[in-house]
Amino acid sequence: MFFIGGISNTEKKLDFTQNMICSQCECFGRMEVYISYMYFSLFFIPLFKWNKKYYVKNTCCNSIYLLDENIGSKISKGENITINDNDLKLLSNISTNINKCNQCGYIGQSDFEYCPKCGNKL
Repeated sequence: MFFIGGISNTEKKLDFTQNMICSQCECFGRMEVYISYMYFSLFFIPLFKWNKKYYVKNTCCNSIYLLDENIGSKISKGENITINDNDLKLLSNISTNINKCNQCGYIGQSDFEYCPKCGNKL
C-alpha cells in the first residue's frame, strides 16, 4: 500500500478589509486579515489544521498586528466584525525607516533630508 502525506504550513488572506487611520503612520489605510496555520494532508487533501494565528496588515505602512483569535475565527466564518485597537497587538512596524513630511504629509525614506514632493526639510 502506498500513502502520500505530509505536514506543512500556509498563509491565506481572508475576505475582509476595513478602512482606518493608522496609529503608526497616521495615514489613511486599509486593514487586511490573514490566517496562518499548520496542516496535515493525505493525498494532497488537508485533513487537520492546528496552530492557527490571525494577523492584520495595514496597507499604508505595512505594520503587522496579531489579531485576537476569537475575532479572527468570526471573520473566517464570514461574520460582519469591526476590528478595534484593543483587538490588535503590534508585532512589526516596518515604518521605522520612513519619514513623514510635516508640511504635506508625504511619506519618504528615513535617509531623505528634504521632502521630494514639497521641498520641506524633514
